[in-house]
Amino acid sequence: MTAAVTTTAPGGPVAAELPFFVYGTLLPGEPNHDLFLRGRTAGERPAVLPRALLYDGPGYPYAIEGHGRVHGTLLVAAPGIYGELLGLLDHLEEFLGPGHPRNLYERVVREVELPAQGASDGGESVRAWVYLAAAAVTRSLRTGGVLIPEGRWTRSSPSGD
Repeated sequence: MTAAVTTTAPGGPVAAELPFFVYGTLLPGEPNHDLFLRGRTAGERPAVLPRALLYDGPGYPYAIEGHGRVHGTLLVAAPGIYGELLGLLDHLEEFLGPGHPRNLYERVVREVELPAQGASDGGESVRAWVYLAAAAVTRSLRTGGVLIPEGRWTRSSPSGD
């Protein structure tokens, strides 16, 4: 089963103000969280991206489609700044537009799982923007990348140092 993939060009119209799933340097406690997200989110919650693999990169990770799970955080933009946040994240992730040959990442819509928060809560799935490695990067990772086995990135991944 393949998840539906939707992208929009930077600065282009967005059908809905979807939350963002982050899994690397934008995680709470990581440097880009403070630089790009402080004061710009209305909520942050642990989440999991199913059907994805996580690879180590040059100081940041890449998620790609695969038979695994990537752990991260679901972010909701603060009221009134969605467009600003979308633009900042597109710039950081080097997303120039759907399928652009110079993209480092593609911004796609994926189902993200939210873990149960209470005994009666079975968890839920929500649609969110996710930055997955662009096609050329994905090809390179599949042939010679370093997989992060548990799908949890830290600056010391993948060896845990």
